Parts: sequence; C-alpha cells; structure tokens
Amino acid sequence: MDEFDKKILKCLQEDATISTSALSEKVGLSTTPCWRRVQILEEKGFIEKRVALVNKKKLNLGLTVIVNIKTNQHSKDWLINFRDSLTHIPEVVEILRLSGDTDYSLKILVPDMAEYDRVYQEIISKIDSLYDVSSSFVMEEIKSTTKLPLNYI
Repeated sequence: MDEFDKKILKCLQEDATISTSALSEKVGLSTTPCWRRVQILEEKGFIEKRVALVNKKKLNLGLTVIVNIKTNQHSKDWLINFRDSLTHIPEVVEILRLSGDTDYSLKILVPDMAEYDRVYQEIISKIDSLYDVSSSFVMEEIKSTTKLPLNYI
C-alpha cells in the first residue's frame, strides 16, 4: 500500500462511479497502471464492493432509532439465534456487539414511530432472554460518512 493506492481509495470512497481515466488523472498515474491498482485493491480485499448511497429521506426513512440491548444470555446458540433473527429484518441496518454495560446496539431506520413499534415487537417476539431494551431516537445526524480513515495503513 503506497500513496497512489491511498489516493485511489480516497477517490473511490468519494465517488465509486469515477471513470478510470478521471481517477488516473486525480491520482497522477496513467490509465492502465491505475486500473491495475484498482484490480489489485479489489483482489486483496481493500475494496469489498461498490454501492450506491441512497437518500434515506427520499425513501421515507426519516426516523433513526438506536436500540441498546442487554441480555443475561451469552451462549453460542443464543448468539446464533439473535444474529439470524435480526439480520433478516431490513429496517435493522447495523448490529454491533459491544463490551461494557450494553451487550448489543442496533441502528434501525423507519418512517415513523408506528413502524418502529412494529419492528420493536418483531424483535422482542423473536429473541428470548432480553434483560433490557432501550431506544433512543436520533434528533439530528451531525456526521454520517462511509469514508474510512486511510492513515493507519
């Protein structure tokens, strides 16, 4: 990983639809070596996939809910059931296993409170042994980015 690769990753995180010729100009390489570097970054797993970022509000997903879950179950079977139950709910867009007082944190996107209640009911009906489920409603999204820092490689 050299400075050219980092520049390529930076540019692709800003716009994955950029043409190879435009990308090569931005990073200071000719087209073929630039294209080859992108291929290598994909092969080595630095680039996992290229996606379109869709506007949540245009999809009527104006309510973001952070749900913190505590459980007294920590067995492998329970975790598998938890994971399998939640990964199939499309409104649950992030699931994080945490250290500390909270065991899991979910990020849920829905249009309104009624729809959140439906998702909440679905979650608690599928998972046993939830000790505490607390919800926080996002009032303002101050920073949200898909760009990862590149200064650690």
